[in-house]
Amino acid sequence: MGDNEVEQFLNHLVIKLDSAPSTQTSALNALVFLYKDIINKPLNIKLNFVKSSRQAKLPVVLTHDEVKSLFSFISANQKLLVSLLYGSGLRLMEAVRLRVKDVDFDFSCIKVWNGKGGKHRVVTLAPELHPALRSQIVLVEQYLNSDLAHPDYAGVYLPNRLRVKYQTAIKTLSWQYLFPSIKLSIDPESKLLRRHHSDETTVQKCVRSAALKAKIQKHVTPHTLRHSFATHLLQSGADIRTVQDQLGHADLRTTQIYTHILQRGGNSVVSPLSRL
Repeated sequence: MGDNEVEQFLNHLVIKLDSAPSTQTSALNALVFLYKDIINKPLNIKLNFVKSSRQAKLPVVLTHDEVKSLFSFISANQKLLVSLLYGSGLRLMEAVRLRVKDVDFDFSCIKVWNGKGGKHRVVTLAPELHPALRSQIVLVEQYLNSDLAHPDYAGVYLPNRLRVKYQTAIKTLSWQYLFPSIKLSIDPESKLLRRHHSDETTVQKCVRSAALKAKIQKHVTPHTLRHSFATHLLQSGADIRTVQDQLGHADLRTTQIYTHILQRGGNSVVSPLSRL
């Protein structure tokens, strides 16, 4: 089998199985690797097949009133983290992986390291969250002092070569997770006793529960707050490049989806029904 059969298979994925673009792309990449590096008969670079394409979904966005209502039902122990999702436009995993050192009170910003795509960025931090963040850091310090007294405590997890470069940092306050787990656990990679960050599923359940209690008739997830952050920034007059930087989008077209939301509603188009 060669180019013709590969084209037929890629067509089958789209026409018969209605596969997503990512599924077809993964199959193509796997086949290219197979033919090039295993079979040693590279495929034609100009394969002719039907490409899967689906319209990107419009993000769910809450109004300001809905955000206020949602926050009134967020549990106290999750309120700070959820506030960062909306106030700084963080992805959920970016928030739970924050370290104490990533919060900059002087410039009122948060440094996000190795976000989606391995990119770093600096995002805004609402001054209203400063007192709660300082209290959270005090709590982290209390956890650390307790952990240091444990004979088997191996320090916080550090990725890649950082654990070699900063060997003493694992037991310092600045490198601890800003939202630590309530208990110590065994690191499955190193088999050492560490304190991991809080579980993201707890935040997901908290947001879903709050949305139900607030009777919000939309599909609300932690990522909905990031969408709302971007849309509300644009509504307040922020330029799209600024929003792109805050969200960490590599392509401006990804950010432009939020301008479509603003343009498609009553903000810009008067319905003919209103003129009757």
